[in-house]
Amino acid sequence: METITLSQLLKAVEGELLGEFRQMDAPILQVETDSRSIHAGALFLPLVGDRFDGHSYIASALEGGAVGCLTARELERYRADRFYVKVDDTEKALGRLASWYKDRFPIPFIGVTGSVGKTTAKDMLAAVLGTKYKVLKTEGNHNNNIGLPLTLLGLSSSHQIAVLEMGMDRFGEIDYLSKIVRPDLGVITNIGDAHIERLGSRENIFKAKCELLPHIRPDGLLILNGDDPLLVSLKDHAPVPTVFCGQGEGCDYRAQVTGGDGVSHIHCRLTTPRMDREVKVPALGEHMIYPALIAAAVGERCGLSPDQIEEGLLHFVPTRMRMNVLRRGEGITILDDTYNANPQSMRAAISVLADSQTGRKVAILGDMLELGPFAPALHNGVGECLGKSKIDCLVAVGELARHIAQGAQDAGVPQIVYCRTREDAKAVLPQVVGPDCTVLLKGSRGMKLEELTARLLELTKEA
Repeated sequence: METITLSQLLKAVEGELLGEFRQMDAPILQVETDSRSIHAGALFLPLVGDRFDGHSYIASALEGGAVGCLTARELERYRADRFYVKVDDTEKALGRLASWYKDRFPIPFIGVTGSVGKTTAKDMLAAVLGTKYKVLKTEGNHNNNIGLPLTLLGLSSSHQIAVLEMGMDRFGEIDYLSKIVRPDLGVITNIGDAHIERLGSRENIFKAKCELLPHIRPDGLLILNGDDPLLVSLKDHAPVPTVFCGQGEGCDYRAQVTGGDGVSHIHCRLTTPRMDREVKVPALGEHMIYPALIAAAVGERCGLSPDQIEEGLLHFVPTRMRMNVLRRGEGITILDDTYNANPQSMRAAISVLADSQTGRKVAILGDMLELGPFAPALHNGVGECLGKSKIDCLVAVGELARHIAQGAQDAGVPQIVYCRTREDAKAVLPQVVGPDCTVLLKGSRGMKLEELTARLLELTKEA
């Protein structure tokens, strides 16, 4: 973050100055929401949640060096050497501050949302754009009402472009985040079943994602998955020019997988208005053509050459727990895709496992959460997919995963082990994982299946 003053802060957050402090040019060097991370010159912004209230830590944050704080309530005591800015809601004030701060930087902003593949698309975009520009990108999965504003507050004059991931699980969230970003380019990767428990239908998920559209700048561009029927329905109906990415002939940016080694990369042919060439993408699965196409479309829009786009794709590195390939001794390969899961991403991951070159194929799959009354059928469908994909063994972990096991049994998967808990699953790992084996691990965030990945690393030898 670049330095701002108290006077600028008051204007940005629409706040009221409390206490005796009146040094309006007092410098603010950074914004912190965690009192344990305070450094001298920081602004402490206390957040309020169901189980915590950051206002309880204002005194310790100021004692730790914070130059001042925001507050949504009157306090009993005000230090004369610190400032206190009263706001209606500290979380909303964070959003207002981020929106004001980003306007100091005349650079392109790219907003990425979608049911599946947001983080991969964001990372691939950053890798491609990074061949020409200094990129600010969302780190990890900081894509919500807190993470996105804090990401924007990391902007500096050295940044030339920003790639921002926007997540949601209900109506209104994409609208809120898009108002903050006001992107020059908007991306929707696809429409799936993630968060269908809250939203009720895929059509409602589509409507929620489309909250992005009115906030794209009038001279901007919308980039959509051209193989998604709901997104294709936006053709000629979006408020800004639209391009489609996919495999279909009607897409502006097209790709076909032409090969790969099944363990580290794919080759695909990209056909765009400015290039037609085969490129190597260090990622697994046919579904990876979509983020590659999105990166190519944005890259061309931002003035990159075909060589720069190809170079950027080659240097893509996935975020941790996003289909990370871990090679172990005795021919064992671990596919760690444990960060999250929904029906579409489960099927994509199973396809990667099915395409692996080693002998035995083991899927360790956990519950997919936030699917509501659709959960039993959607889990059962994943089990059917395992059978059709000729997977040798399923370890199903969790209450809902019983339905994966049932679907797999009906589909003829040869070996099925059901485990109610992660601890139960840890106990069976030595029985199902052996030499010349590829193991996929995937489940929703709440399942914490990365603990099983850690246990597998303990059980197997280094390559």
